[in-house]
Amino acid sequence: MYGDQETVRRILEETGPVWAVVGLSNNRARAAHGVAEVLRAAGKRVVPVHPKAEEVAGERGFASLAEVPFPVDVVDVFVNSAQAGEVADQAVAIGAKAVWFQLGVVDEDAFRRTTEAGLAMVMDRCPAIELPRLR
Repeated sequence: MYGDQETVRRILEETGPVWAVVGLSNNRARAAHGVAEVLRAAGKRVVPVHPKAEEVAGERGFASLAEVPFPVDVVDVFVNSAQAGEVADQAVAIGAKAVWFQLGVVDEDAFRRTTEAGLAMVMDRCPAIELPRLR
């Protein structure tokens, strides 16, 4: 509903290897940690973005998207829906190519703004679930 299968495939296979995962920390119990492992196994560079700016799996963390000093291809969002729109706007501001809102994260206004800005976007989906479906 918030991103057709072709958009999902394009983001996962063609958009680029650098994924900023907003909400990723060293807390292995959080879903972001497991998804980041799946993304890394699929050949993605996973950049943690979290207020604590923790290093995760050897990758330096940043407190915000604006602090990442290199291009980001996809912004994967693990924050609640009330905060997700602001993250999507930041993704547009830094020149990301795509935004991915995780399961349960929905903001229709952010979807409209982001896609109107020319970015690919999906909401309420998980790349760890979608990657195996592509094979």
